Amino acid sequence: MDITVQWIRTTWTKQSRGGEAAARRNAAPVGFTVPPLRPSSAHVVRMHERDGFEPYDRQEDRRKVDVELREADGRLRVLPRVRPLFALPPRRRRPPAVRLLPGQWVRWQLNYRFSSAAGMQDWSYWLDTFNIAYGPMDAEAFLAAPTVSVDERGPLR
Repeated sequence: MDITVQWIRTTWTKQSRGGEAAARRNAAPVGFTVPPLRPSSAHVVRMHERDGFEPYDRQEDRRKVDVELREADGRLRVLPRVRPLFALPPRRRRPPAVRLLPGQWVRWQLNYRFSSAAGMQDWSYWLDTFNIAYGPMDAEAFLAAPTVSVDERGPLR
């Protein structure tokens, strides 16, 4: 069965926590048109504060994406891996894996915050958005509302 994976990572610093920069960051898309992919590839999109949150994309081996995908009993089990644990903002217990039927897709969002080991640099942040479809899909499917949505974002302070 076809599996389509799109991994979007948006990164920023405290400079984009408010004002116009935060408005640009918050306006960043959470889904993109998927280009034709090589077998076992993922569509990876990156947006950085230093580039004004302009997206750039590439294809990567699906195994490099921090998400566990397992097919069983006609369903796709989806569970993003959370690494590194020291970067997690406070949040409730992790939700269980999502099991997709053919024709369904999930949008799963997680955020992180980091400080330098010595505390000498400012905080930095990132938001991971995983759009994952099971079965044949249209290239623009991730521009619409997902079948299942999981918001695992915590407060970033």
